Amino acid sequence: MPQMRIGEAAALLGVSDDTVRRWVAHGRLAASRDAAGVRVVDGAALAALAHEVARTPPVGERTRPSARNRLTGLVTRLTVDTVMAQVEVQAGPYRLVSLVSREAVEELGLEVGSRVAAVVKATDVGLEVPT
Repeated sequence: MPQMRIGEAAALLGVSDDTVRRWVAHGRLAASRDAAGVRVVDGAALAALAHEVARTPPVGERTRPSARNRLTGLVTRLTVDTVMAQVEVQAGPYRLVSLVSREAVEELGLEVGSRVAAVVKATDVGLEVPT
């Protein structure tokens, strides 16, 4: 059964180490000590908590989209030319880059510091296991 240190769990959830420690202290997330005496959380319990706390704050008026993978974040950089734009978004620990039309950036009123929801819809998602 996979186990993670508090810092690793916090990074995966996009919260602070202190938040994870509070969840452990209040019984929201179970923790134990490994053979070295380091506090660890169970990977399956962490996954369940991640699912529970996952939410997408609304950005403006929303319809019922088919895409379910939404990451709310902050626009950190905009590169706009005459036709296209590159929009960089920081969503928790994740940096996302979207290529959209200049017209879309203008219609959405995007600028550095704007709050956005990055919607990810793909038929192919690659996975790696960290070493």
